[in-house]
Parts: sequence; C-alpha cells; structure tokens
Amino acid sequence: MLLKGKLIEAEDPEKEARIQTIQASLITSKLEENPDLFKKWDRIYAITAFYVGASDDLGPYEYMEAMGKVFGTGSRNFNTTMMEELKIELAGYRSPEIYGGTGSGTHEPILTAEQADELLEDTKGFRFMGQRFIPDSYIFSRLTGPYTKEYTGDQEQVPFTYRYSEYGNDRGFPRGLDAMALMGSERAVYWLDELNDSSYKNYSIQYSELSSEFSNFSAADWNRNLYWSWLFSLKPLLNDYGEGYPTFMQTEAWQDKELSTSLASWTELRHDTILYAKQSYGMNDSMPMFGDKPIGFVEPVPEFYNRLLALTRMTADGLEEMDALDEDTGRNFESLERNLEKLIEISEKELENEELTEEDKYYIFEFGEIIKMSVDSDEETRKTTLVADVHTEPNNELVLEEGTGYVDMVIVAYRVPDGRIFLAAGPVMSHYEFKQPMSERLTDEKWREMLKEKPPEKPEWVSTYRA
Repeated sequence: MLLKGKLIEAEDPEKEARIQTIQASLITSKLEENPDLFKKWDRIYAITAFYVGASDDLGPYEYMEAMGKVFGTGSRNFNTTMMEELKIELAGYRSPEIYGGTGSGTHEPILTAEQADELLEDTKGFRFMGQRFIPDSYIFSRLTGPYTKEYTGDQEQVPFTYRYSEYGNDRGFPRGLDAMALMGSERAVYWLDELNDSSYKNYSIQYSELSSEFSNFSAADWNRNLYWSWLFSLKPLLNDYGEGYPTFMQTEAWQDKELSTSLASWTELRHDTILYAKQSYGMNDSMPMFGDKPIGFVEPVPEFYNRLLALTRMTADGLEEMDALDEDTGRNFESLERNLEKLIEISEKELENEELTEEDKYYIFEFGEIIKMSVDSDEETRKTTLVADVHTEPNNELVLEEGTGYVDMVIVAYRVPDGRIFLAAGPVMSHYEFKQPMSERLTDEKWREMLKEKPPEKPEWVSTYRA
C-alpha cells in the first residue's frame, strides 16, 4: 500500500491483495457496462500508446479477458473462491519488465538479481492507465543494483554511477551512455570504460545479454511506436563515418559531438513523454545569386534525415487515422516533410561531391528563417533548455537528471567540389547529466535558473570538441 510516498505493509497482505483485485475488477466491469466510457478510455490509451507504447502493467484489457474466462458471460460474484480463480488466471499474464517503485510491499534488502526479479514480479497488478514500457528505462533497470553487483574499479576515484551502501558498493545510477551504447555507439562504450562506469562485477554479462536482445530487433520492432521510432532515427548519428564522408566527420571529436547531440535529443524525448513513460525507479519573392561563394554546408547524414522523414510521416498518418490531426498540425507535418526531403537531397549531393544549385545555396543561407516560418511554434516551444529526471535511487534519495542547455557553436573545415577548403560555423545542442535530491526534482524553470547561476559540469566527452 502506498501512502504519502511511503510503502506500508498491510496487516493482512492476502486480504489486502484480494480487496485490490476486487477493486480492479469493479473498475473493469464499469468500463464494460458503459460503452461510451470505455470508448473514451480506449481513445486516450490508443493515442498515448501510439506515442509512447503499451503499458508495462496489467490494465483493463487484460482484466476484461481474464474475467471473461473466469466468469463467462453470466453474473459476477466476487467471492473468495472466484477471486482465487481470477488470481490464478491473472498469474499467467506477463509481468512488468521495469520496476516502478510501487505496489511491492515490504522486502528485505535486495542483494541478488533473483531477488530483484521477485520484487519485480511482486509489483504485478492493475493500473488504470499504466506507465509505458520504454527501452531506455528497461536498459537502466538491468544495468544497476543487484544485476550488475559490486564495483571492481579504482577505489580512489569512484565513477558517476557508483553508489555506497552498507550492503555493498554497487552501480546505483545508470548513464545515458548505457542506452547510446546499446543503440550502436562505440564512443559510448569507450567512455563507459574510460570513466570506469562499466567496472562492475556483472556489468559485462548484463550488457552482453541486452546487446544480444537489442541486436535482434528488426526495423519493424524499432518502429512499433513514435518513442521507439525517435530512438531509431538517432542511430545513424551514432555510427562511425568512414571513407566518403567529410574528413571532420571521421574524427573522434565529431563522434563525441554526435553522441552529445543524440543524448540531447533523447533528453527532449524523455521530457516530452515524462507523464507516460515508466521511469526505472514562407520565402521572399526574389532569390539572390551566390555563384561560387561559400554559403554553407549541410551535415551529410541522409540516413538520419530519411529516418526523421519516416517518423514524420508515421506520426501524421497515425494521428490522421485516429482522427486526432487538426489542419494546422497537418500543414506543419507537410512543411517538415518538404524540409527533410531537401536536406536529404543536399546531403546526398555533398557526399557525391556535386556542385550545389543556387536554390540549394539559398536554402542553406535562409534555413533558420525557413524553419521558423514553416512551423507554428511560440517562443517557449523553441527554447532549448529543458530537463527530465529519468531514474530514481531511493536509497540515497537522489534522482538522475538529464538536461539540455544553451546551444553551442561548432566550427568545421569542409571542402567544396572545386577543391577549395572553407570554415563553416553552426549550432549544436548541449547536454548535461547530474544527480539531484529526490525532494528537489527540477522543473524547466528551476533548471533554467540553475543554468544561469551555477550550471553543473558538462560530460567529459564534450572536452574533445569544445574549448
């Protein structure tokens, strides 16, 4: 039982569990008896599932099915015998895969992976609108605590992920690097090793199991909903760029820049889905002529732009199919599609060392204004400074915060088709990762105050590309 944030053990756990099962059954029955009510619930669930995914817990769908098998189409008598039959039926349904911190009763200290699995099983239960399964929280839950076991690295300089405990010093905190590594970033793997954040007894075992699981996902698996598809869009940025790409893109510094960009984008994704995702605890009429002037350069990652284009179309088509797309938003999606198609076209020309047209050069020259005018958004929406807590560590009463900061500026040298080399400057996203007391979880407003007054240190990998 959860009261005022504290887990209280019931005097009679079996009786309490039976009462809660009856309550869940009554809620489900009410939905079944009222088609209009169920339709409203189902619409909310379907749209949020399209965005973030299915619930990680049992809900009305599962209870309807189970109750149909136990009670049939007749009247429902929630007596002890029938509740026991329903309990047995529900026990066969899937268990949650992410520990959310509630509904688990009182336990001895969780010291082994087996105990952690038992605790996870104990949280199995009814959620009216359950928090959704997301892959990064799943990764975090498997790469912390009893799953990775005790720290084996340098005791003089413990890593960011280290947690002191009277029962053993283990990996109390995940890192965004964990998710990026399992999405294919070799630089993330490097930094986890370099910073000793992988120096735990069973980290490599757990990581290998997750790597095997994630490597078997097909493109369809990665596009099961918009959350997964967003992550899938970022994967090309985490690849190593070989021959054929601009020289600056083949450096470790650029790979670290791409890693920070991906972490910042993932932070925005967590921020925008924080209520649903389950936490591990116009143009001018005339166009100037540029000739052979160096106007600008598009980072040539056509696979990334193609995946963003697919994500945009998936979003628009899905919302339209559910009758949840208004005209203004539809026009925004169409505009975004045109811009992504143009970025694909230009980046492919650059990789083929083709001369850009005057129209291409003008597009790059006016890109900021084109984006600003083609998408309806207010000043608040355009702010790059936001924060989201992604993991709770109750023993030390801390949360892991991921934040995006002010836009940085990067300068690169690039070659044009006639052999000349120029410098180009452009904005890059910034990313922060730090711990914060549970009682002081940050809002965007508080985060912006912190950025102005006393910002946290930037991650170590930023030093390779930022002075």
